[in-house]
Order: sequence, then C-alpha cells, then structure tokens
Amino acid sequence: MTPEDKLFYIYLLTNPNTNHIGIYQITRKQMAFELNYSIDTVHLLMKRFIEHYKLIRYNPETRELAIKNWGKHNLYKDSKAVLDCISSELKDVEDASLIQYVSESILNQEIRGLYDSFCEQGEMF
Repeated sequence: MTPEDKLFYIYLLTNPNTNHIGIYQITRKQMAFELNYSIDTVHLLMKRFIEHYKLIRYNPETRELAIKNWGKHNLYKDSKAVLDCISSELKDVEDASLIQYVSESILNQEIRGLYDSFCEQGEMF
C-alpha cells in the first residue's frame, strides 16, 4: 500500500462513524471533508480498496461501508453485553449482503452465528 492508502485505511478503521460491527453509514463527501481530499480522490481510493485490495464494500444507495476483516480483529469476546451491542447495531444495517461480507472473517462461532442470523432475516425480506 502507498502511504495515502495506509492513511485512508486507518481512517476507515477509526473515523467517528465506526461502530462495533464493522458496517457503518458514511458518504464519500464526508470522507473527503474529514480527510481534506477531493471527492474524486476518495472515489479512486474506494475503488482501489474495493477492487484491488478487496478490503471493503460500499453500497452507494444505503451509504453503508463494510470492512472485510473487522470481525477477525475486533470480534473475539462473546459476553452478553457484547452480543447485545452487536445485535442492536446489526438491526440498523439496511444491506444484509454487507453483514455476510463481514461475517466471513469472524473466528468466534457464537458471534458469527449472530451475524448469520441477521443475514437469513435479510434474505426473508
């Protein structure tokens, strides 16, 4: 990754919109403003992270961004409080395919099962 790519990835992992599930709403315009980049630069960076690095997915209709390896690095404890928080945040996700995308990297089976249950609910609707 270039230094610009690294900065962008750190921003995606730590910006004020992040949450416990690795799927959050954010606009390209907001990213550009917070990074002091042009919208075109953000568009190119996102394209590179989606197509080349395959580390994120973005739904422009719902404005939801999902980070592929979020679960692998952040979701390993399955206390009741953590599961309740995850469940609460998963309810707000509009694009169920993003839940499946993040779920694939979760190593903790109980948390992964929780994600998968929301994927199944999304398919029913």
